[in-house]
Amino acid sequence: MATAPSELSSPPGPSPVEDPEQRWLRTVYRPGVPQLTVRAVVVGMLLGALMCLSNLYVVLKAGWSFGVTITACVMAFALFRLGRALGLVRREFGILENNAMGSVASSAGFMTGGGNLPAMGALLLLTGLRPEPVAMMAWLAVIAMLGVFTAVPIKRQLINVEGLPFPTGTATAETLHALHGEGGEAVRRARKLGWAAAFGAALAFVRDLRWLPVHVPASTGFPFTLRGFPASQWTVSFDWSVLLIGGGALLGFRTGWSMLLGGLLNFCVLAPWMHDRGVFGAVNFRSLLGWSLWPGAALMIASGLLAFGFQWRTVVRALSGLLSVFRRGARRGSAADPMAAVEAPLTWFGMAYLVLGPIIVALMVTLFGFPVWAALLALPLAVLLGVVASRVTGETDVTPSKALGPVTQLVYGAALPGQLLPNITGANVTAGVGLHAADLLTDLKSGWLLGAKPRQQLIGQLFGAVAGAVAVVPAFNLLVPSADVLGSQHFPAPGVQVWASVSRLLSEGASQLHPAARQGIMVGLVVGVVLAMLERFAPRRLRAFIPSPTAVGVSFMIPFANSLAFFIGALAAELVRRRRPPEVDATVTPVASGFIAGESLMGVLIAIAIALLAA
Repeated sequence: MATAPSELSSPPGPSPVEDPEQRWLRTVYRPGVPQLTVRAVVVGMLLGALMCLSNLYVVLKAGWSFGVTITACVMAFALFRLGRALGLVRREFGILENNAMGSVASSAGFMTGGGNLPAMGALLLLTGLRPEPVAMMAWLAVIAMLGVFTAVPIKRQLINVEGLPFPTGTATAETLHALHGEGGEAVRRARKLGWAAAFGAALAFVRDLRWLPVHVPASTGFPFTLRGFPASQWTVSFDWSVLLIGGGALLGFRTGWSMLLGGLLNFCVLAPWMHDRGVFGAVNFRSLLGWSLWPGAALMIASGLLAFGFQWRTVVRALSGLLSVFRRGARRGSAADPMAAVEAPLTWFGMAYLVLGPIIVALMVTLFGFPVWAALLALPLAVLLGVVASRVTGETDVTPSKALGPVTQLVYGAALPGQLLPNITGANVTAGVGLHAADLLTDLKSGWLLGAKPRQQLIGQLFGAVAGAVAVVPAFNLLVPSADVLGSQHFPAPGVQVWASVSRLLSEGASQLHPAARQGIMVGLVVGVVLAMLERFAPRRLRAFIPSPTAVGVSFMIPFANSLAFFIGALAAELVRRRRPPEVDATVTPVASGFIAGESLMGVLIAIAIALLAA
């Protein structure tokens, strides 16, 4: 049985005598172990496509994307372990194969992030435009591939030399080490994930197929009224769903209670007040969202941009590091470089932009009406923001997609005033490149700790980009047959609402909005700035008591029932963390991941089946 090197958590501590890369080659690198095998690619593409569908459903429901790599690695381990037990698999599925499989799966699974889904939804919501599926698949795949190659020039500096933590990549390596080591804990975790997924799928089955003789209601309202209307009309109810409960368990207690606080403030206080003022008439989620999305979006954008601004030193380090990389490029690619046969050469970065750059420019011009000069502007912006996103992710484990999108929207709002399509889709390019560059580097961190060949992980991500693009476009078209699905109580799609609101504001101006919406924007901006400053400057012991601005903003754009479910999951996980800390990794994480995967995949399958039968 393949096991991870004993130096999993330590390579390669800088030595005054030995270069860290040479030490890694000597003590950690495992060149003879199978990595990017055919079965690793196939399983990674299949699991990644499934996780992409799962994330698509969750993003439409709640606006959050959940990690793909660790869940996919656990699922692949369980599948091959079962195959071995049944005699269907002859050769052990090794740790580096699983690591390579995870690179493929993560690239596919994150196809809903980086502005992809928000831009697709905003395009439909604001313009009614739905490009041909093949063109959209090419669009998403090329953006992802550009992101993958953007990571090439900075990988060695961020991971090999500086040793940035990339916490998710480190956690993936530790998980793989546990899965493929001796002992039954890995099997128990996989079993818990499987049972939780089965429960989530069964619940979605008996809830969403309402013609069954026995079925579970979608929600149960609370027995009181607000302003004379049943609480359920204000979305104050309990949803029979474990998906968001699992999401709350993974996101943490601060996020959970912040969402509950924001939901109570919006749906029980502000929305009734706005109704009394005549801002909206009918009491339902879509009417409420017409006002509440503006303060919620403003809060998220203000806090995200300010938090990004507080990281200006990281931005400076990222850009100066990129310049130094290109100065050293020729020397590092020489035959004397011991890593030359292992790392992706710097020429791959240049060739990728020479080949893929014209493709993305042509798509921007033909699909979305960009002037050629404005389309070309996206390429250097993508490189710069991709490098920044990668370093921020390496240092904090948070990819700043919520800041990168609005930054580019502001650029195109100034460059092409009043033009909606370039504003929506130009930001998709830069945010998508940033996300996929950071995702590859996160995977390469786990490979660095395990002794994998980075070149093979990069190639694996390209396969995943194709799988994710092929999966997400038709699934989105079936789940969202028309624009009125977005912003509904079933699919509130807060990420889409934020993207669309920024584009609409920059192209039309604030004068077109209801005065209460303009007031909401101003209040949201102020609250976002205040919360971001408190997060930055408050004493560490008090930060757990400061509401998360992102969570509060999201809670203004999803039904209260969703925020309540997040809080229930976060509270349950917090109680376990305080009373039995080891059970968080052993039980809470696999069960929560199983709830999300099982219910979301069954929900997607049922929705697609209904759409196909109705066609």
